[in-house]
Amino acid sequence: MTAPRPGGSRPRRPRASQRAGRTRNRGPLLILVPAGIGVAFLLVPLIALLVRAPWHGMGRLLSEAQVLTALRLSLECATAATIGSLALGVPLAWVLARSSFPGLGLLRALVTLPLILPPVVGGLALLLAFGRNGLLGRYLDHWFGLTLPFTTPGVIVAETFVAMPFLIVTVEGALRSADRDFEEAAATLGASRLTVFRRITLPMIGPSLVAGSVLCWARALGEFGATITFAGNYPGTTQTMPLAVYNALETDPQAAIALSLVLLLVAVIVLVGLRDRWLRAGSAP
Repeated sequence: MTAPRPGGSRPRRPRASQRAGRTRNRGPLLILVPAGIGVAFLLVPLIALLVRAPWHGMGRLLSEAQVLTALRLSLECATAATIGSLALGVPLAWVLARSSFPGLGLLRALVTLPLILPPVVGGLALLLAFGRNGLLGRYLDHWFGLTLPFTTPGVIVAETFVAMPFLIVTVEGALRSADRDFEEAAATLGASRLTVFRRITLPMIGPSLVAGSVLCWARALGEFGATITFAGNYPGTTQTMPLAVYNALETDPQAAIALSLVLLLVAVIVLVGLRDRWLRAGSAP
């Protein structure tokens, strides 16, 4: 028997609903077991990468000029691809979210197609479109002397093609769920559409905009298939870090592991540093 507290009151027992809530929070065994297997499936390869890493020679491998050039090129191209995606993707996301016209569903499907399209197929499509004899590339070459394939701008184009849909999907979802009362009130008070978009809409979707930009940048940083197909694999010009990993895997597996760790570290820093503040807010309904 529980002894009464001073003052004659007895300790309260947890209510049945509270006990049931704690039980539900732990989750049933049929969910926890596959969830644990899923965690192991995702983490074991990363742990293996850390275990097999050549830690003693890491400094020597990462200080090579070719590695530093590939890392610099990756960061610069991924950043340029993200900027291009913001310039083109945000207006496109607004059109998809706020417009209504025949064929909108088809347009939305085509815009998000690179999300599921094999990257090599995307690179081939870019080559047929922007190659020297491509659908548009022939005119770029003839009128402006501009050649994109197998150049650094070609890397940026390839990364933008595969990464921009991540930004569009995120921003479109935020625009569709945003409260439009503030926009309508500003328009009623005489604000122009551009002012409403700049002063009202963009701040409202700010977390989703940052989240989409981070996902876009991370996808561009890790792009391989479209880049090697459209831009090639030339050290100092088009060889990004994923391509350097591919080259090193054939000749020096230890160097490939070291380069992979660099990409892993960059991705972890970005995602962990921004997840709690931006990614979670950007995914909230």
